[in-house]
Amino acid sequence: MQAKVSPVFQLFELQHQEAKALFLGLGKHIKSKKAIELLGKMDFLELYADLMAKVHFEIEGLNFNIFSDFKEMKRSLRKIHHFKLAEKSLNDREHKLGIKYNGYRIHLDMHKKKLYTDAFDLIVGSTLKSWDDFYEKAMNASRGIKPLAIHTAVNQIIQEELEFFHEDHKASMGSKALKDTFEGLRSIIMLENTLIHLGFNTIFVSGIHEEIRVLKENLKPWYSTQLSIQSLTHFLGAKESASKKYLDWVKELKDQKIALSSQAEKQAHQLFDKILG
Repeated sequence: MQAKVSPVFQLFELQHQEAKALFLGLGKHIKSKKAIELLGKMDFLELYADLMAKVHFEIEGLNFNIFSDFKEMKRSLRKIHHFKLAEKSLNDREHKLGIKYNGYRIHLDMHKKKLYTDAFDLIVGSTLKSWDDFYEKAMNASRGIKPLAIHTAVNQIIQEELEFFHEDHKASMGSKALKDTFEGLRSIIMLENTLIHLGFNTIFVSGIHEEIRVLKENLKPWYSTQLSIQSLTHFLGAKESASKKYLDWVKELKDQKIALSSQAEKQAHQLFDKILG
């Protein structure tokens, strides 16, 4: 007789079902909105795999990685998300100033074709069997787990995130630290929701949760600006010279990034002071 599947598997099952449906749709035609939705689902699925790895670490060790078959696909979807942020920045700029950046748009369109082709090839080259195997592995990993074991694993992952925060708290936060903070906060929110689903109290009180949510939301425009700078400077780096409209835009983006970084770093340090003691 097989052991009972933990109630936490219900969270995985729903996300897996929705992710699989998005995957099937993208296998017919790549649409950026659906690709970004699938990326969000895969963020949770990978976190769930990490959670199961923590639960089974003493038996399986570091070899327990049931998400490995999807890592390349997730990277491809993330590139599409990054492209859409750069494209939105261009659209907003042209609408605001009423001028065109035709060279950069052509560059983005060429980049888009490659990104979408690569993503489509990965998806079409995958099989439903990989999704079914992932489901079976996750379900088997979720059998016979006591709620306390999941609570302990959640605490371990959150503690690891807090250790990263502690390192970032020691000095001025650069781009990598802010990016890591954004991703760490996202993971903490998902893990706390997992505890709620199981009927446990959350690690942090509601006031801290609100500060986490606000900081995560405030890091989104910083993240978008950072990606816009990277995309635009990559385009300009291949040119012998750049016109004033491009140089002005880069300067404005960099000034905007400095302001957003300063605001986010201040909020992050205030939050870390509270949660790190």
